[in-house]
Parts: sequence; structure tokens; C-alpha cells
Amino acid sequence: MSWYRMKRGGGGKRRLPVAIQAERWMPLLRRLRKGLLYAGGALLVLFMAAFGFLYYLRVQALPASSVSQTSQMLDLQGRVIDTFHAGENRQSVPLKQISPYLVEATLAIEDRRFYDHLGFDMKGMARAAVVNLEHLSREQGASTVTQQLARNLYLTHERTWSRKLKEAMYTIQLEMHYSKDEILSMYLNQIYYGHGAYGAEAASELYFGKHASELTLAESAMLAGIPKGPKYYSPYMDMKNAKDRQRTILQTMADQGIILQADAKAAGAQLLSFVPLGSSKQAGMAPYFRDYIRYVAVDKLGIDEHLLSEGGIRIYTTLDPEAQRAAEEAVASGIPAGSEQQAALVSIDPRTGYVKAMVGGRDYKTNQYNRVFATTRQPGSSFKPILYLTALQQGALTPVSQFKSAPTVFTYDDGRKTYAPSNYNSKYTNGLIDMRQAIASSDNIYAVNSIMKVGPQNVIDMARKLGIDSPMKPLPSLALGTFPVSPFEMASAFGTFANGGVRIEPTAILRIEDGKGEVLYEAKPAAVPVVDAAHAYVLTSLMESVFDTGGTGNRVSAMIKRPVAGKTGTTATDAWLVGYTPELATAVWVGYDKGRKLTPAEAHRAAPIFAAYTEQALAAVPPKIFPLPDGVVSVYVDPESGKLAGKTCPNRRLETFVSGTQPVEVCGAHGDAGDAAAGSDDAKREQTSSWWKQLKRWWSN
Repeated sequence: MSWYRMKRGGGGKRRLPVAIQAERWMPLLRRLRKGLLYAGGALLVLFMAAFGFLYYLRVQALPASSVSQTSQMLDLQGRVIDTFHAGENRQSVPLKQISPYLVEATLAIEDRRFYDHLGFDMKGMARAAVVNLEHLSREQGASTVTQQLARNLYLTHERTWSRKLKEAMYTIQLEMHYSKDEILSMYLNQIYYGHGAYGAEAASELYFGKHASELTLAESAMLAGIPKGPKYYSPYMDMKNAKDRQRTILQTMADQGIILQADAKAAGAQLLSFVPLGSSKQAGMAPYFRDYIRYVAVDKLGIDEHLLSEGGIRIYTTLDPEAQRAAEEAVASGIPAGSEQQAALVSIDPRTGYVKAMVGGRDYKTNQYNRVFATTRQPGSSFKPILYLTALQQGALTPVSQFKSAPTVFTYDDGRKTYAPSNYNSKYTNGLIDMRQAIASSDNIYAVNSIMKVGPQNVIDMARKLGIDSPMKPLPSLALGTFPVSPFEMASAFGTFANGGVRIEPTAILRIEDGKGEVLYEAKPAAVPVVDAAHAYVLTSLMESVFDTGGTGNRVSAMIKRPVAGKTGTTATDAWLVGYTPELATAVWVGYDKGRKLTPAEAHRAAPIFAAYTEQALAAVPPKIFPLPDGVVSVYVDPESGKLAGKTCPNRRLETFVSGTQPVEVCGAHGDAGDAAAGSDDAKREQTSSWWKQLKRWWSN
């Protein structure tokens, strides 16, 4: 066989072409199979790693959010009257309390596929990449609502790979831990809308002075455009930019079929009304009351300042907005605009102890000093009811006990010292007067005689029971209110008279809740009996004479269409009227901060403020008489002698007594025991029918 034949395979068995090809591909196939095994293993490891990573993210808690929440102060009706925040105004509300227009506008412009993706919008990212490549710049972003929320809640806005990685992790975790509605709610409650406002509720109040639930389509589209760049799209900064952005959002909503094209056009053409910056509801009302609430919450209840400013707590208060408006109006109209004279008013519901209204001065912006709590002003004669209650409770005096109204020198301290008080304008009757006459005319000589009889220390003890803590000394001058007492203390003390002798601790904060609704504090005001109801009622009956003819409050009696008791007080530098109805106990003070002397006209301004406030605050409340307790009797007396008056007595007065303290001796000049008995029966009949007569008299004033 030739060499050629041998090389060609001749002379031996010829191999098949398929076998030859298979033999050639076998090593490649073996390597491919090995590669596939490695790849499958790698994919399996990668899948297990991804599963493990996702499981880790699922069980791993999200970091604590550093977002602060605005704390709120609410009035007695549950309406927000002020907020506390440290530079950031945040108010969280449920998603259902945000206008659907704002929700739809936000999703339309920020994340149209929010409810379809799992935290990352792949279509949006691809579209943004194409647009950015076409313009060779970053024209569009593709961050979803969830990504923005993760960044705002847990991260800074620095542009680093580590931050982007963390953002992706937190985005996944948010989608794992929360529903779509919960994520959207968190987003709309924390997004920044400019000018310190975080969240839809705060922004709605700031720009439009209304709740987020009340936003219209046009207002919602305006707000939805601001977060992209508050400096550029705030209507306060650039109205043209804001309006262009609003119309872009409206058109986007129309393109997505959310609203009709006609609605988009109409909303874009609408002229919006914005609240002037700095004058929205967030500026707060009742500023002196607000400061008092902060003081009570922090200094008395121990609420942490950081929690108050950034913890999103809610403080439910006793403030009555109608009463507060009436108080502010009464003070504003009660003193001429150009006067430097100051005023303070505080009003408490004697039945509950709730502080209903508080005005600490005439202009909070220029002077934040709250004169309601000033312990530097003498109450003058407005303090006398505390003295007379002490005398009645002791049984030392009754309404017909008499002293001579004439210049008198009193000795005390075992005769080592003397005290010579005088009446206002040196006016005296120079005859005997009883307690009703003394209260109505504010006779100082009668008051000092009374304190000498009952003892100054006993009066101080009574004042302490009534809630007055200001320093006092057991001196005869105490009867004339020479030791300073705050208007707040006076209102609280008189509230005890109105509440049948039971003192309810003044309350301004009803409840404090944290951001989750958990109760941090709940008020449980103490009710302490100070005197029995009969003695409190007799004092009230005597103090009603202040507004009768001849009384120091008579000049405003025509302004008040309801039963009222009170007491005026005047010193050289201070003027007061402290009084009450069954529903409100109110103290009004007027004077000068620097203790300047008052003119007669300036001293007469407290009473009209009290009257105007009382009528306006109770305008919707029918007039009520003071409840008549057990243990009270009414009999006719002769004012001249203080004895029982017979039917033929020409000068008879119906007087109220604690049962057992009424006079038993009949005035010898006008009748006998039979006349007195008949007169007593007349008194009972008149007392039975007097309530309707009194109401008619008050109504006709």
C-alpha cells in the first residue's frame, strides 16, 4: 500500500464522519456542561443570597425617623388654636383627612405608577435615562414616592453611592413593612412645602388657612407643585412660577384621565386667595393663655421641652373660643386706643374649674407679661367678700350686724399700734349700717370693724382655703385688700362662692396625648368643700347688692341681663371688678404697669369690661338664678334696727340668712310678735315667687 493510501486511511477500516465530529465537540460539550453546572450553582447561591438579604431586610427594623412632629394645642371644642414647633411646623393627619385632589395631584406629578411598582419604577427610570441622554444632562428624575420617603425619613440629601445604597435598602423595607396607603400617608405628612411647613395639613393652613381635607382642585394642584422646589414654586416667592407649575400638574392629571380637560382649564384660570404670610391660623390665638399652657405642661406636669416642640403631642385645653373672643373684645373696647393703661381678665367656670378665657394685657406683640398672674397689685375692696365669708362662717356676724360708719381709730397689737382707715372720698353715713349696706357701698370702716371681730389670721386661713397663696400679714389693713393678690387667685376664690362653697381646682389642661394617641396626662381636678352652701349663698345674696341702686357697680347694672354678684375694688393705682354668675367667675383688673395713679375715669373702666364680657360670653346661655340650697331662710327685717319687721313696719327689707342666725327680736317700734310671724309668712311666700320676679327685673334692665 502506498504511502498516500496509508495517509488517506486506505488499507484500514474507514471511520464515520459523525463520529469524527462528535469526538471533536466532546471536550467543548464537557466544558459547557461544567460551566452550566458552575453557573447554576452560582445562580443558586445568588438566589439564596438575595433571598437571605431580603429576609434580613424584612426582619430588620427600620431606623428611627428623625422627623419631628408639630405639637398642637386645642380648645374646649377640639379645634386647633396654636402649635408648638422648633422651626419646623408639622401636623400629621390621616390620609382620609387629606383632600383626594391633593392625593391625585401629588401622584400624577411625582409617581403615577405608585400603586403598581414595588418601590422602584423601572419604566420611569428607563424613560428618565433616555431623556437625560438626549439632552446630555439630568432633565428628569425617577425617584418614586417610596424612595423620596426613605430619603426624607432616614437619610441626608448628599450625592454618594453609600447614600444611594441605603436609600434602596430602606425603600425595600418600607414596601415590606407598610401598605401603599400607609406609605402615601407618611409621605404627605412629612414632605416639605416651604416656609417651615411640613406635611399637607400644615401647608394647607399656611397657604390657605384651611384644613387639608377642604382643599379644592386648584389649591391642591398649587400645593402639589411646591415640594419640587419651594424656593422657586412657592406663590409667596414667585407667583408666575407657582402658577405655571400648577397648570402643568393640572394638564398632567387631565392627560392621565384623572380629571376632565375642562376641569383642568377652569382650575388653572381660578384666582386663588392666599393667607398673608405670617398671619395664618398658625400664628395662634389667645397668646397669653398659650404661654400659660406651655408653663403648666413643662414646669408643673413635667412634659419634656423637646417632646413639646417636636414630639407631635396634642394638648387639649379648657379654652372656650367664644368666651376668649368676648374677653379680647371687651378689653380692647374698654380702654381708649391711645392710652397706656393696661388690663387683665381671667374667667373660670366655677362648676368645673375650667379656665375659659384669659387676657394678660392689651398688646401681646409689644409686651408678653401676663398680668393675670401678677402678684404685685392690691385687690382693694374686692378682697372684702373673703372677710365677710369668714365672719358669716364663724357666726360672728350676720347680714344685719351693725357698725357705725364714721371716722374711727382702731388699736391692735395689745394697744401698742393704731390704724385709722378712711372711706373713699371721705364719705360716711355717720350712722349704723349693716353688712349688705357695707358691701354695696364698700364701706371701709365696717370692714375693719369686721376683721377686728373675727381676727385677721382667720381671714388669711380662709383665703388659703379659697386658693390664695400670695403673702399676707394678719393686720387690720388686710380687710381693705392691702396685700397684693393676682387676678387668677381672685377669680378662683370667687368661683368657690358661685359653686356653693366648693372649690374646684382651676384647670387649663384637660388631657395630653402623644403622637400615637396614648394619654400622657389627664386632669382630675380636686373638689374641696370650703364652706357650706348656705353661707356661700348668703354671701352671694349680699354681693348682688353691688349692682343695685346705690351699689358701686350700679353704673353697669343695665348692661347685665342676668343675676350677677360681685365686688369692686379701687386703690390709688388699681381698679378691679371681680364677680360671677352661676356659669362664670371673672376677675378684671385695670391699672398701669409702673403703678401710676388712676384718674376717676380710668378707675371706672374695670366694671364696664366685666359687664361687656359677661354678657357676650353668655349670650347663648339663658339667665339662671343662683341655686337656693337647704339651710337658708328669708325674713323681713328693719334695716334701721336689724330686728324682725312686722307687717306694719314702714321700712321693710327681705333679707337672707343661714337658718338659725336670723333675728328673733321684733322691732318694738313697728309691731309685735304676731306681726313678725305674719311678716315671716309673707317672706316665705315672696321667696317662693321671687325667682320669676327677679328674672323679669333683670331682663327689663
